[in-house]
Amino acid sequence: MNATAIPQNEAALAAICLSALMLGLEISSIPSILPTLEQVLPADFRQLQWIMNAYTIAMTSCLMAMGALADRFGRKRIFMTGIAVFGLASLTCGWAASAPILIVARALQGASGAAMLACQIAVLSHQFRHGPERGRAFGWWGVVFGLGLGFGPLIGGLIVAWVSWDWVFLVHGLLALVTLALARVGIVESSDPHSVRIDLAGMATLSLAVFCLVFLITQGRGLTGADPLGLTLAGFGVLRLLAFVMVETRIARPMFDFGAFRLRAFSGALLGSVGMNFSFWPFVIYLPIYVHAVLGLDSVTAGLALLAYTLPTLVVPPFAERMLMRHGPAFVIPLGLFAIGLGFVAMWLSATGDGAAWWTMLPGCLLAGLGLGLTNTPVTNTATAALPAERAGMASGMDMSARIISLALNIALMGFILLEGIRFSLGRFGFPGDGAALGRLAELIAAGNLSAAEDGGADLATARAALTQGFGWVMLYGAFWAWGLRPSAS
Repeated sequence: MNATAIPQNEAALAAICLSALMLGLEISSIPSILPTLEQVLPADFRQLQWIMNAYTIAMTSCLMAMGALADRFGRKRIFMTGIAVFGLASLTCGWAASAPILIVARALQGASGAAMLACQIAVLSHQFRHGPERGRAFGWWGVVFGLGLGFGPLIGGLIVAWVSWDWVFLVHGLLALVTLALARVGIVESSDPHSVRIDLAGMATLSLAVFCLVFLITQGRGLTGADPLGLTLAGFGVLRLLAFVMVETRIARPMFDFGAFRLRAFSGALLGSVGMNFSFWPFVIYLPIYVHAVLGLDSVTAGLALLAYTLPTLVVPPFAERMLMRHGPAFVIPLGLFAIGLGFVAMWLSATGDGAAWWTMLPGCLLAGLGLGLTNTPVTNTATAALPAERAGMASGMDMSARIISLALNIALMGFILLEGIRFSLGRFGFPGDGAALGRLAELIAAGNLSAAEDGGADLATARAALTQGFGWVMLYGAFWAWGLRPSAS
């Protein structure tokens, strides 16, 4: 492919979309290869957790800092650096011979992915400023990002089945080369002319605060006297967060401008970002367990069936951008979050009613996906358009930080709710074990391992019923937050 033969804006959009595809795939494709990694590296359960969490923790810790660096030194420069490092880190992941090496490489992927993610929206906002062209650009970005997130589990499973696990990572080395070529000729350099100093204090305090928060949630540390490390991390994180607020409210050009929340369009857009990631996206991690363990679908059929949940997120964004231009964000964003909540209620009614089957889950999945498609790109477009173009890096960093931090938090919270729902149901069904035994059995059932749960003393019907009840709690949780965080349409 000759990148120079492609019109400049088209090359820039292609580069942004390819980078979004890589980011989405690296979030959602890895869970499907964890059983393989457990055997080939080998890796124990704790190391498998870190293989997933290192990426998210590094990305959330660095995202706002990367947006500030992009505003200061140039979005194209930081974006291309992030692409290059992401490609090298992906090659290191694919060539990793042990779990510790893979974990370190995954953290490097997350940090460089933060640079890519912070710059994507800033570049789109600067290079596509007006009317239909801007809507088309954001629409394609949303479609491709959704493609990576939605098809990641299926793609990861197919790569393992047809080639080998390492190509789940190695393919990004090739994609990075193509993305770099397109970015070099397509992206116009931009920066914030007023950003003459780097907000080192803000970068350090926020990164440390976010690291402590995400580490606590993902590792399940307790805030009790029995876990002094958890208490220490929580206290340190709160102090760093307070220090961050003090720093950002006292400097002339903060990387996180709290004054932006006075703009109703900006604050409403960020509320929409949080709403999506309190409901739709974290449930992507758990829905495959339900369709496999409760509905009894095999892995390939389950992957195909799950497309009903994700396909609308690929089709709807261009229409959402047209609705945004015609009706404005105060109409489109609340409508999208309402549809997500309605989809979760429909899934709950199907899952907990008699005769649950995939076809009865279909309407709820389609509704939730439709709502996500209506919300995903309009919240980002609105957030960046609400602030001056020279602050696009900060705006996109704030938007994506809200997304990624909410996602990491709610993956853990949904898992906790699922586990407690199963534990409660087992107790109600009269399972005779003590608290520790119930906890171990609930963990087996939450992972979809119903046969092992039988060995633990619960018959298959009881285990499946408990898992169904646990998912009912999770679905109601998703509906509650999709509706509860819906900005006012007035």
